[in-house]
Order: sequence, then C-alpha cells, then structure tokens
Amino acid sequence: MSNHFFAMHSRMKYINRWALMRNTVSENISEHSNDVAVIAHALAVIKNVRFGGNLNAERAAFLGLYHDMTEIITGDMPTPVKYHSEDMREAFQEVEDKAGRKLLAMLPEDMSKYYESAFFKAQDDEYLWQIVKAADKISALIKCIEEKNAGNNEFGKALESTRAATEKMNMPEVQVFLDEFLPSFYLSLDEQNESCF
Repeated sequence: MSNHFFAMHSRMKYINRWALMRNTVSENISEHSNDVAVIAHALAVIKNVRFGGNLNAERAAFLGLYHDMTEIITGDMPTPVKYHSEDMREAFQEVEDKAGRKLLAMLPEDMSKYYESAFFKAQDDEYLWQIVKAADKISALIKCIEEKNAGNNEFGKALESTRAATEKMNMPEVQVFLDEFLPSFYLSLDEQNESCF
C-alpha cells in the first residue's frame, strides 16, 4: 500500500504566499516553513539561554516545519480574509482540521501518532505553538523587509503592521531576535560580510 504523506508534503513548494500582493520574489509555503522552523528553533534557544527557559528547541523546529502543511489542501488563505470575523476564523479552522485529518490518514497507522501534534495542538506544546506563531510573524516581517529592500513599496504597510503585531506579542525572546538579528536583514550581502571580518 502506498502512503502519500511525504509526496503531499513535497507539494508545499507549489503553494505561493502573499497572493494579494505584487511580489518581486515569490515565496512558497515550503520556503516559509523552513524559515519558521529555523526562527522557532532560535527563539526557543534564546528563551533557554537568556531567560532560564526549558524549551525543546528541536520540537519547536518540528512544529514550525509542519505548521502550514494543511495549506496543500486548503491553499494559503490571505490574512485579511482568514481573520475577517470570528465566524470566518472558526469556519477556516474546521477546514484546516479536516485537512489535517486527511494528511494524517496518508501515514501508516504506526507512524501517524508521531505527526498528530503537528496538526492538532497538544496542551504540552502550548508555549511552543506561541513560539511558532512568533516565528511565523518574524518570517513575514523578514519577507516585508526583503520586498522593501528590493524597492517594492507594496509591502510598506504590511511591514509596519507586522512589526507592531510581532512586538505586541510581548515575548522577551522575540524582542531579542528583533533587536539583535533582524537589523541584518536590512543589509546587503556585502554589508553583512564586512561586519564579519
């Protein structure tokens, strides 16, 4: 019997983000999920080393890798639509849950329990999911910076609102990332290289 889970996962590269906006460089959910996983891992490490946390950084990366996989089935719903109203958010959550169940059914039964928490949030992972949400926002913020750096003013308001939403999360590990790591994204490759030598 064929199990389609990983073949479906590979289709994440076909789902583009930011569909309502003109992009200088398109971004798909596979690229985005990789970025979210890297940033979530970093946020968990920052929480642990700077603020006495005891988070599983590898688990944060795992949740980040799979956090948007249901969009293979649902597509990437633009944020203004997805969060238009509580009714819309609840309806979309139901669709995401159905997509998650469908994807889990594509795994052998003895493996699915290892992936279930990537689609259905376990109580033990509550703070890690906050980390992933913050990483998701930071990834969006980085995309806005990259587009602005490329001269695309389409992302000006998105940059402002995403920065404000990220800071509003009031998570010290997020603020460290914004203060210490985000400024580099405004620099060119040459400027980044100069500061290393």
